[in-house]
Amino acid sequence: MKFLLTFVSCCLLLSLTFAQDNPAPVLKAHFHHVHLNVTDPVAAANFYTAKFDCEKADFAGKQGAVWAQKSWLLFSKVKQTPALSFTSSIWHIGWGAEDMKATYQKQLEIGTKFFEPINDISDIGGNVGAKGLFYYAYVQSPDNTLIELNTARHHNFGHIHMFSNDPISAAEWWGKNFGVKLSPALKNPKAREPRIYRTVPIAPSASFNVDNVNIIIYPAAYPKQVYSAQWQGKTDFETTRGKAVDHIALSVDNLAVILKELKANSVKVTQEPKNISGTKIKSAFIEGPDKLAIELVEGHADKAAAK
Repeated sequence: MKFLLTFVSCCLLLSLTFAQDNPAPVLKAHFHHVHLNVTDPVAAANFYTAKFDCEKADFAGKQGAVWAQKSWLLFSKVKQTPALSFTSSIWHIGWGAEDMKATYQKQLEIGTKFFEPINDISDIGGNVGAKGLFYYAYVQSPDNTLIELNTARHHNFGHIHMFSNDPISAAEWWGKNFGVKLSPALKNPKAREPRIYRTVPIAPSASFNVDNVNIIIYPAAYPKQVYSAQWQGKTDFETTRGKAVDHIALSVDNLAVILKELKANSVKVTQEPKNISGTKIKSAFIEGPDKLAIELVEGHADKAAAK
């Protein structure tokens, strides 16, 4: 018994020492919003609230914004509908569905346009022959944003799917600069090995959460193969600015402090802090991996305090 207690005590001491030497990452930013380019912000708000679990709300006194559980969908008015594009690092945004087959049928009944119909990919995790466990489909918005509906335990806004030339390094960039928790498996050299699912490259890949939003990153080989026509003559990603999904935004407690840290890490700042038009809210822009535009907003997403 004494030996057992000593062994347990040693393990506990080692565990505490390891925890001190390897502290858990501290999340330095929270998810704030997805910013979309649309021809009619009010119509866009009507579309999202009619199709998905979210609600109309005013952001900074402006109509046409959408509140989705814990974060915003914001819209910029543009003259022309953005082209349906797969040459930037943002692929789609997504909502969950507890009963995906029933949700899909309901969407069809209300006239929703699908870029890709319902698919069963229950075997994607290596469960050979599995069926009926996981479904997805892509809704195409009037302004050419893709919105995935997929099997989940909820029907909330839940994820953003991205592309990268190096998904593992992109995830590590997020970990270094914003403290997101990364899977230890990414340290395994095998995590960088390619993986093919139904003839399509889906790995190396990475996934992490920023609050309730799951960010998933697939390799550049995916869009270059699946959307090859758009990649003719192109070798690298285009900026997300001007695309249907223009940028994503994170909230921070102190914009000046985080920008100082990011600059020390050689992160490119593309717009220094200034007030969001018509508000006292300060924001700045940086460029993330693969020309991903990220807005940093001082102050957390709050439906009642967007002024």
